[in-house]
Amino acid sequence: MNAATLRERFAVWALRTRPPEAAPIVLGRRRIYVLPTRAGVAFAVVLFVMMIGAINYNLSLGHALVFLLVGLGISAILQTFRNLAGLVIDPGRCEPVFAGEIAHFALALRNPRDHERRQIRLGIAGGSGDSVDVAPVGAAQARLGLPAPRRGWLTLPRVTLETRYPLGLVRAWAYAAPDMRCLVYPQPAADAPPLPAAAGSAGGSLQGASGNEDFAGLRAHQPADSPRHVAWKAAARHGVAAPLQTKLFAGASVGMLWLDWDAAPADGVEARLAILARWVLDADAAGCAWGLRLPGANLPPDRGAAHVHACLKALALHGRA
Repeated sequence: MNAATLRERFAVWALRTRPPEAAPIVLGRRRIYVLPTRAGVAFAVVLFVMMIGAINYNLSLGHALVFLLVGLGISAILQTFRNLAGLVIDPGRCEPVFAGEIAHFALALRNPRDHERRQIRLGIAGGSGDSVDVAPVGAAQARLGLPAPRRGWLTLPRVTLETRYPLGLVRAWAYAAPDMRCLVYPQPAADAPPLPAAAGSAGGSLQGASGNEDFAGLRAHQPADSPRHVAWKAAARHGVAAPLQTKLFAGASVGMLWLDWDAAPADGVEARLAILARWVLDADAAGCAWGLRLPGANLPPDRGAAHVHACLKALALHGRA
């Protein structure tokens, strides 16, 4: 059994509960562990040598200095332990991200006591940590970053809280497993085709741009097209190398734009989801109303940030339990 396995077994035992934990999470005395750091071990060795020298040469001041430093070390152990004891952890918000980005989990640390908590370090395996100070009877927020390689739900792993304040001679730490997860959208396709044309009320496709009331779709830009009808936001999303596209408009009697699973020109589930995610962003950038059709799901036409989130969430959780 290697050291990594032993550390993992100890962490599971030290958590003293089955994750995830219900909020709020209180760091009680039985959940906090203390061990000397390298500086603490060196400090103890130096004190031992000084004690031997004081005994050997019968130095009264040497004895007094050693006892004073020993008392300082014991006080540092107590202060480091108190820096974590009684701390309260509340889960915060985690905004959705796209696959390949970094998910940021927010944790609120509350200090119910009248002494300041300094240099509290929070970390997670495989992610970035944060360090905060918590004022007396106050609160502070820590943000933990975790890569999101795949779509779906990303669960926050076990969090390690540690401190070496005030002297760095000992390390006090505890584990927490807040009930937090982040929604990861599919990564939008970089080379997705233009948005499909909107369907008419009878199921046919639009053939022209006779009106300027409702958005009907996008087509390749032509030199004669008005600059006011260029889909500038969609072009910005694709980058400078992408060809320009022109918005098509139709009268109010024409049907809405549908983003259909079967219309995505790709093989494979993930490739289709990537194209649909790009279409959702392009349709929102164009300011039109659209609906989404997936196997087993049908979102009616709408527009706005809430509709974008609903569509991307449906794509993120497609085929996932």
